[in-house]
Amino acid sequence: MTTGSPPARGAGVLAKWRNALAVYGQRDVLAMLFLGFSSGLPFLLVFSTLSVWLRRAGIELSTIGMLSWVGFAYSFEFVFSPFVDRLQLPLLHRILGRRRSWMLLGQIGIALGLILLAASDPSSSVGSMALAAILVACSSATQDVAMNAWRIESVPAELQGAMVATYSTGYRIAMIAGGAGAIAIAASFGWHMSYGVMAALMIVGFVTTLLVKEPDVGVTQAERKREARVIEWLERRAHWPASLQRVGEWFIGAVICPLTEFFGRSGAPFAVLCLAFIGLYQITEFTMGSMANPFYIDHHYTLDQIAVVGKFVGFSVGIAGVFLAGVLVARFGLARSLAVGILLAILSNLSYALLATTHTPTLLGLGLTNGLDNLALSAQGVTLIAFLSSLTSPKYTATQYALFASLYALPGKILEGTSGFMVEHIGYPHFFLYTASLSIPGLLLLAWLWRRVPHGHGAVPQEYRAESERIDAGAG
Repeated sequence: MTTGSPPARGAGVLAKWRNALAVYGQRDVLAMLFLGFSSGLPFLLVFSTLSVWLRRAGIELSTIGMLSWVGFAYSFEFVFSPFVDRLQLPLLHRILGRRRSWMLLGQIGIALGLILLAASDPSSSVGSMALAAILVACSSATQDVAMNAWRIESVPAELQGAMVATYSTGYRIAMIAGGAGAIAIAASFGWHMSYGVMAALMIVGFVTTLLVKEPDVGVTQAERKREARVIEWLERRAHWPASLQRVGEWFIGAVICPLTEFFGRSGAPFAVLCLAFIGLYQITEFTMGSMANPFYIDHHYTLDQIAVVGKFVGFSVGIAGVFLAGVLVARFGLARSLAVGILLAILSNLSYALLATTHTPTLLGLGLTNGLDNLALSAQGVTLIAFLSSLTSPKYTATQYALFASLYALPGKILEGTSGFMVEHIGYPHFFLYTASLSIPGLLLLAWLWRRVPHGHGAVPQEYRAESERIDAGAG
């Protein structure tokens, strides 16, 4: 009897592992790999990669810095969501359904914007390039809203972890393609060919969207109308047109209720300081983000060096940093991990300031500086997501998280738009010292919040890892 038990237990363990791995073979889970690629491809093409092209064409740093403001489209994804949720697209809705029709529309807009960029000349049409970049960013944000809704509605909760894992993998692959890949193609065949190839790669998203199934889930307005505040608002405005009532109902239920719940639960002083900390946590990385690649160009690094060392090495370190940051949170708790993220951001910008003082560019200096920067981005991305998730109420998890995530980039994006003017006036060494100092207020706020931030051990929930990819990439 006893001799047969170990093999039976061993067979049971193997069966559990096989069942766990089998989820990655499911159709919708595999589809997220390609949808993640479609989501990640445009991101760097309107930020750091575009800044390399513009700087190589002699565009002023102040102009490059202001173009980074197209990223506000990602910060206001929650504004797109009610339209994606309720508005039916003519013809496409009847053929594809609500989610897939909006996904396809976003993908078409991305491809069109990339084609317009490929046909542009920075020396004579920076304005038209800015409009094309705005089209790409807004279309990408629309695709992401519809794609997240499709992911949540397509599979049960127990498969969401696998969906996010494959999405993150596809997203990272796309970022390498849109970053190092696009720069490498430009080095050999020119920027017009590079952006033309990137536009063609959007066919991955087109085909996947057409092949996946539309989720059979309707909009549950009943749940929103159960909110007392929503009911009271609707009763006072019964004479309004139905369309205006629906817009007001969404705004009260999706924005006002979650915010009042958060302030009521946390207390106004803590809530205000928390929101301030969220906005300041990655302000250093956002402010310097669009100046990193122009700095490489002005420091006489070649496109091949930037592509190989600055991107492949940096992204490899970033991927490893995501898992290391998860271990850090699990081992030392959230408060200490948040502090480590801030300190790494300060150190990475100090390393940029040191590199800016050297007269002879070295691959070692580029690799170490870029690697440290990507490590800081990964650590801050994971710990910020863990912090945001710790603030949400179970009643408003998705809504409060979306609102918090919309705030984290706003101050940094505003300052990022002025980064080119700063470099032109004070030079790169002092600019990176300035960006490093921007993290000090966040560190002081964390010291005040220290006792209220979780210190215990706990792994970062896997469902938040995909969003951390966006956060650490967006700052870079």
